[in-house]
Amino acid sequence: MAAYCAACALTVCAAAAPAADKDRKEAPTVHPQRWPKLHPALARDAQLESRVAQLLSRLTSAQKVGQLIQADIGSITPDDLRHYPLGSILNGGNSSPRDDKLAAPSEWLTLADRFYDAAMAASPIGLPLLWGTDAVHGHNNIPGATIFPHNIGLGAARDAQLIRRIGEITALEVRVTGLDWAFSPTVAVARDARWGRTYESFAENPGLVREYAAAMVEGLQGVPGTPQFLDAAHVLATAKHFLGDGGTEGGRDEGDNTAPESELRDVDAAGYEGAISAGAQTVMTSYSSWQGVKMHGNQALLTSILKERMGFDGLLLGDWNGHAQLPGCTAVRCAAAIDAGIDVLMAPDAWRELHENTLAEVRSGEIPAARLDDAVRRVLRVKLRAHLESEGRPSSRPYAGHEELLGAPAHRAVARQAVRESLVLLKNRDHLLPLSPRAHVLVAGDAADSIARQSGGWTIDWQGTEPNQDFPHAETVYAGIARCVQAAGGSATLSPGGEFTTRPDVAIVEYSPGDKHDLALLRRLRTEDIPVVAVFLSGRPLWVNAELNASDSFIAAWLPGSEGGGIADVLFRSADGEVRYDFRGRLPFSWPRSPRPPAAERRRGEAPLFPYGYGLSYGEDGNLPRLPESDPAAPGAGAAR
Repeated sequence: MAAYCAACALTVCAAAAPAADKDRKEAPTVHPQRWPKLHPALARDAQLESRVAQLLSRLTSAQKVGQLIQADIGSITPDDLRHYPLGSILNGGNSSPRDDKLAAPSEWLTLADRFYDAAMAASPIGLPLLWGTDAVHGHNNIPGATIFPHNIGLGAARDAQLIRRIGEITALEVRVTGLDWAFSPTVAVARDARWGRTYESFAENPGLVREYAAAMVEGLQGVPGTPQFLDAAHVLATAKHFLGDGGTEGGRDEGDNTAPESELRDVDAAGYEGAISAGAQTVMTSYSSWQGVKMHGNQALLTSILKERMGFDGLLLGDWNGHAQLPGCTAVRCAAAIDAGIDVLMAPDAWRELHENTLAEVRSGEIPAARLDDAVRRVLRVKLRAHLESEGRPSSRPYAGHEELLGAPAHRAVARQAVRESLVLLKNRDHLLPLSPRAHVLVAGDAADSIARQSGGWTIDWQGTEPNQDFPHAETVYAGIARCVQAAGGSATLSPGGEFTTRPDVAIVEYSPGDKHDLALLRRLRTEDIPVVAVFLSGRPLWVNAELNASDSFIAAWLPGSEGGGIADVLFRSADGEVRYDFRGRLPFSWPRSPRPPAAERRRGEAPLFPYGYGLSYGEDGNLPRLPESDPAAPGAGAAR
C-alpha cells in the first residue's frame, strides 16, 4: 500500500527537456469522419465576426504575436505591457499579488485594475487582456472563498444540477476579485488510480463525465443563447486537458496514452463533447501523448478533430510550458505548437524571449500568416464574447469588491450539500450508523481537525498545506461533529492519537493516505471494544482492506473541502432520533481488491472489491466479510498486514 500511495502522490506538471529533431515521431492517423460532428453552441454572429476582422486588421505582427502568449503574474508587471503587448496572464498554483498567497481579495482586484489600465494604454484596439486562474474547486486561491469537494467527490454525488450550481457560485466568487477566466473543469476520464490527478476526474464512466462537463461549463459561463451567457456574473470556462491525460499507461503523469482511436474518441473525448456542446470557450492542451506523439504538437487531434470536426471555435491554450516538450522546441521557441493548432502558449516566465522568437518565426514564414491570423482571430472572438470591450475596469464591474460573496452562507450551504451527497458508505456493521448525537464521541486521526487535509491540492497553494487559520469561514470535520453533538446534549473530544480518559461511546477516526498510525489506531480502539467509524479522506480509491477490517463502519469521504460539517450531517441522527440525511453517494471509480489499482486488476481479469456505482444506504445490510490483508499474488503472501 505504501508504494501504491507514493505512486498516487500529487504531481506537479514539470516541463521536460526538449527532444532532438531525430526523436520526432510521426503522428498516428486519425479518421475525422469517425468522430462526432458537433454543432456550435453559438450560431455564427456576422456582426461579431466583422468586428473581429476590423480589430485584426489594425494589429501589427508584433501585436498579433502578443495575443498568442500568456505570462504568469509572478514574472510580469503591468509596466511590462508597454513593451510586450501580451493578450493574457495567469496566476499559477503558487502565484499571487506581491507573491503573498494570503493576499487580501482587494489586492487581487487592485492588481487586476493595474493590468487592465496598462493593457488598455498599450493596446491599439482598446481590448484588455484576459486573466486566467485555477479555480478548480471553487475560487480556491483566495482565503475565505468557498471550497467545494474535488471532482472525484462530486462524481460520487450523481447530481448534475448541483454541479451547475457549483459552477455558478465559483464564477461569482472569481468575479469578486476582478478575474474573468477559470481553468476548469478537468474532464479527464481517469482509468488508473495511480495517476496523480485522479482526484480531478469526475469518474471512470465517460457518460457521467460528459454530463458533468456540460453542467459545469453552463454553471461557469451561463447557458449559450441566454442573456446570462458570459454576463457580469459568469466567467470563461476551460475544458482540460485535451486529449487523453486520464488514460496514460500506468497512470504516469505526462505519460503516453496508447489507446486505439476508437477508445480515445468514445472515452477520453466524452467530456469535450459535453463541454463544447455547452459552449466552452477555451480548451487547454494536455502534457500527455497519444501513441507516442505529444498532444501539444498533434495537429490531427488539435485541428482536424477539435477545431474542425468538433466545431470548437474558441481559443486553444497550451499548458504551463507544455510546448517546450515538443521535439526541437524549447520554452522560448516553438513554432510547431502554434502550427499544430495551439492559439495561446502558456509561457509563465519565458514570455519575453518567446515573443521575440515567435515574431521572427512569423516573419520567416515558419508560422504561416494564415495560422497566425486564425489564432489571433480566435483570441479576439473569445474576448468579444466575454464583453471585454465594454466591461470597463475590473473594479467597476457589478460584483467586483463584494467580498461578502466570498464564502457567503448561501454558497457554503451548497458546498455542504455537495459534501453530504458525495459520501459513500462502504461498510456499516450491524447498522452502527446513524449515530446518536447525545453520545460521547471520540474524534481521532491526524486529519480530523485540518482544513488542508480535507481539501487537498489546489487550495490556496497547489499542494494544499495551509494551517486552519488561513481558511476563514471553513469548518473542520471535528468542528462539525462537535457542533452537532453539543447542540443535542452529547460531547465530542478531539484526540488525534486516540487517547482518552473517559471511555467514549463511539470513535470516529478521520485519516488519509500517509497517516503513519492510522491502522494501529483503528485496531487498538477495536480491541478495546469501542465501536469505530472510519472516515477516509483521499483523492482516489485505494487498497485499504486492513482498515476496512478494523472498522465497524467505513466511509469514503474523498476531499470534501471547506465544509466539514457536511459529514456530521449524515453520520448523526437529529436530536429527536430521526435520520436527517441518508447516504446517497455512489462510487465514481471501482475500488481495488488488491494492492494493484483497479485498472491493473481488470487487465488480470479480477473483479474489483466494490464496483463502479456501489454505495450503501442506511436501510441496507452493511456487514462485510473479513477481507484478506495481503496480496494473494505476492511472494510470501499470507501474513496479515
